[in-house]
Amino acid sequence: PILYSYFRSSCSWRVRIALALKGISYDLVPVNLLKDGGQQFSAEFKTVNPMQQVPALKIDGITLSQSLAIIHYLEDTHPNPRLLPQDPKKRAQVRMIADHIVSGIQPLQNLNVLKQIGEKKTEWAQNCIASGFQGNVPPFLTALEQILQHTAGRYCVGDEVSMADLCLVPQVSNAERFKVDMGPYPTIIRINKALLELEAFKVSHPSRQPDTPAELQA
Repeated sequence: PILYSYFRSSCSWRVRIALALKGISYDLVPVNLLKDGGQQFSAEFKTVNPMQQVPALKIDGITLSQSLAIIHYLEDTHPNPRLLPQDPKKRAQVRMIADHIVSGIQPLQNLNVLKQIGEKKTEWAQNCIASGFQGNVPPFLTALEQILQHTAGRYCVGDEVSMADLCLVPQVSNAERFKVDMGPYPTIIRINKALLELEAFKVSHPSRQPDTPAELQA
């Protein structure tokens, strides 16, 4: 497998965690989203992913993009350890939380949006993340903290690491990078701390990637 990734991309981090949990070895090809106007816009990378986004994963003769699609494929082809619970209700909760993050919070503070916002990008990102965590306006963002209070055990849903956890940790990292006050979100803080103690989350961390700048390395 070949993973096209950027060290700070939360979408790429989700996939790196999944690959680590599943024990799948891969070659990493860094795609710098800032250098040279964004290497994702190069003609070479467009042949890999026409959407010109990371991550992209070449595996088993196909190329996949979109982090959840990649993770679902890894779940189907490498079912152990499982990232979706067997119980249908818990499985639905995992998918709900994952979708809340990847559709309701993260896209509003990704690089393409922040470029359009300009000088107020930090304030914009803080508001989007905080609204998504706490459930303030705008109304289409999620009350993630409240949801997790009902679903969580040690992790997002019960005591097994799931796809929801793969989405949560990178989003919390984004929140911390944009200096969001995490005080109102004790459940999110607790789960994130527990997950960061796991080896798969450590080795996939942005501070430990081949393309991590020296000043940001662990």
